[in-house]
Amino acid sequence: MFNLVVLTGRLTADPELRYTNSNVPVTSFSIAVDRRYKSGEERITDFINIVAWRQTAEFVSKYFQKGSLIGIEGSIQTRKYVDKDTGKNRTAFEVVANNVQFVESKRDSGNVSPGPAQNAAPASFNNSDADAFSEIIADDDLPF
Repeated sequence: MFNLVVLTGRLTADPELRYTNSNVPVTSFSIAVDRRYKSGEERITDFINIVAWRQTAEFVSKYFQKGSLIGIEGSIQTRKYVDKDTGKNRTAFEVVANNVQFVESKRDSGNVSPGPAQNAAPASFNNSDADAFSEIIADDDLPF
């Protein structure tokens, strides 16, 4: 069985970093993702809930803001709960982000107001690489 989700979209609000009772960082946010459409058809946008934990949550909260274009790799998670207003059982679907990355350059994000996302940062963050960042030295021999 396989549960992998890859999304690219824009944050609908600034992510807020919170901490659990055991001091684990977490952030929840949503992204707007356009569905593919044919020429002449009306564009449809889906709003997808995302949750990020630990270093990924800290990374998102520090470098992304409302309107930022973000790439996310993760898995779908479901949660069951009882609706407080109706007392009915409900199911929530969200994506748990395992890897996030910038999708646009600082130059391309000119329509996004300046803020934390404009600071120098790694291009992507993967939970498994939490402490493995290292400086990349420019190589003038690259063909691009």
